[in-house]
Amino acid sequence: MDNTYQFSNATKWLFYAICAYFIMNGAQLWETVLMVPAWTAAPPSSLIFFQKPYGLDFKVFWIITHGIHELIFITALIFNWKIRKRRNLILLVLAGHIAVRVWTLLYFAPTIMEFQQLPYSNTVDIFLQEKAAQWRNLNDLRVAIFFILNFLLIPGLKFKEKNNE
Repeated sequence: MDNTYQFSNATKWLFYAICAYFIMNGAQLWETVLMVPAWTAAPPSSLIFFQKPYGLDFKVFWIITHGIHELIFITALIFNWKIRKRRNLILLVLAGHIAVRVWTLLYFAPTIMEFQQLPYSNTVDIFLQEKAAQWRNLNDLRVAIFFILNFLLIPGLKFKEKNNE
């Protein structure tokens, strides 16, 4: 006797997308709680984290992480396309996700690359400290938005799959 329930591919892919988002959220939270306060504390002195030859550079990590997540997310959209409520929810979250990613590419990535290029100095520059504080505060907002977007997907797992065209 088989007591296991078989989920549809649409449900499985939505679940995978949510899990991938949670993995990404975890990495964002780790970076936001541990790394960001350290490097934004007192630039340029605190920018030692970025100095070569052992400087931290998460660019490749984030490119790969977002790439994998977004492939899974698009696959979930494809598998859920015929389920109207899920499709609309996924499209709404995808639009929000794209907006935050554009914000990231226009503001966060270029600004952190500027900080990474600054030479180390055992001093504190008030202007840089304010700029870093703004980056940190806006990053907190950005990470919170990514979490909210992911949590918005969860109710989609309960949407019925029949008669949704």
